[in-house]
Amino acid sequence: RLAITVPTPDGVVNPLVLLAAKIAGVDEIYRIGGAQAIAALAYGTETIAPVDKITGPGNAFVAAAKRRVFGKVGIDMIAGPSEVLVIADAENDPDWIALDLLSQAEHDESAQSILITDNADFGRAVMAAVETRLETLARRDIAGASWRDYGAVIVVPSLAVAAQLSDRLAPEHLELCVADPEALAAQITHAGAIFLGAWTPEAIGDYVGGPNHVLPTARSARFSSGLSVLDFIKRTTLTKMTPEALGLIGPAAERLALSESLEAHSLSVTARLNKLNL
Repeated sequence: RLAITVPTPDGVVNPLVLLAAKIAGVDEIYRIGGAQAIAALAYGTETIAPVDKITGPGNAFVAAAKRRVFGKVGIDMIAGPSEVLVIADAENDPDWIALDLLSQAEHDESAQSILITDNADFGRAVMAAVETRLETLARRDIAGASWRDYGAVIVVPSLAVAAQLSDRLAPEHLELCVADPEALAAQITHAGAIFLGAWTPEAIGDYVGGPNHVLPTARSARFSSGLSVLDFIKRTTLTKMTPEALGLIGPAAERLALSESLEAHSLSVTARLNKLNL
């Protein structure tokens, strides 16, 4: 059973969402959103049956609600606010990089956009391009606040240092706008998603690139990965012993159980070994 909730501020469900749900094979659609949607899915209501796992991003209230219901249901991650880190050399168009930074900044006033470059002049050119674009951007109030409070341009002595710094930041989105992005990517361990080369803007990953764009934020890429089919798969182990196998490894289980003062554990094995006259 697949159920989704669809926020509808104006009371009308976006038909594109309905089409996507149909293509994806969704069974149930509920016209609710926010923390209340998380509560409904976790605990159930008169009309909504509770689910086993909740996935997908939302605002700060949704993130807090997912944290609260974890344990009652499974969750994918606590995601947000959005973030992008761009590592770029001076061979790039400053306007392209500025737009990539703003593509995250326009999400949320708390979104984070960072450029790391090995060329100070290029960094200044990108900053100027950001200011120019903010003059005409439709969501300039949001993007401008995000850039002012959480944007940054960092100049490093080399791209190798940029890779080291990136791993410390463990960004949600990482763009490698350099001459050899594959070589630089090989130096990086922690990132939600990596976009290789100047022709691969992060926006491609949001919409048509292929991999899921629900990604770990707030440095959680150090220990987690983006949403995937694996989030909807769980494992159950099967163990079967033959009398011969129990005779070989059972004594080790006896000793380990006694070392933890768990007598019944040990005796449960001993009783079977006695049956085998071992």
